[in-house]
Amino acid sequence: MATVTDFRSMDESTAEDWRLVAQSVSGDSSGMADVALDMLKRLKGSSLCMPVDPYEHSLQTATRAHKDGAEEELVVCALLHDIGDLAAPQNHAELAAAIVRPYVSDLNHGVVLLHEIFQGYHYFDKVGLDRNLRDRFRGHPAYARTAEFCAKWDQSSFDKNYQSMPLEAFEPILRRVFARPPYGGNRTPHVDYMGFRINMIPGQAA
Repeated sequence: MATVTDFRSMDESTAEDWRLVAQSVSGDSSGMADVALDMLKRLKGSSLCMPVDPYEHSLQTATRAHKDGAEEELVVCALLHDIGDLAAPQNHAELAAAIVRPYVSDLNHGVVLLHEIFQGYHYFDKVGLDRNLRDRFRGHPAYARTAEFCAKWDQSSFDKNYQSMPLEAFEPILRRVFARPPYGGNRTPHVDYMGFRINMIPGQAA
């Protein structure tokens, strides 16, 4: 059994306490793939009054990305971009972006984080909003990629007659991406001590 620290407040903790804490949270992070898959499966059957449920929409988006030759990392982002639809409907893009952030590039993290606003280009004018709200992000490194993501794959993936690839076809891809060393492929500013990481720009796209 791991040694348990016994401080009552952080103010009275010691460096040795934090060495033990840092050691306890290091190592295998592969369980996140199972969490993501479980969250995705929970979207099945929740129509949200859309033509297809969020689960099918996710599969359609990922299938289109895959068939267009997108790299595995972006296919995973397509699969998981709406994973927060039920858990966090008011900020689902932020939740999804937080889940994929440790395993994808700054550019692809930006796509997931921004997609909700960029998706509005395709429908905001129908609900009395400015469809060009995405333009406030002109100059953002992920602007063009997010616009393309929404135009080619996201906004067009509500087709009840589309033949999506099954989730089983994407699971190996997702597991490969989530098996990467966390933050090995992006430039998220951070500090660390004894292997414990603290992000200095929480949630922000590069």
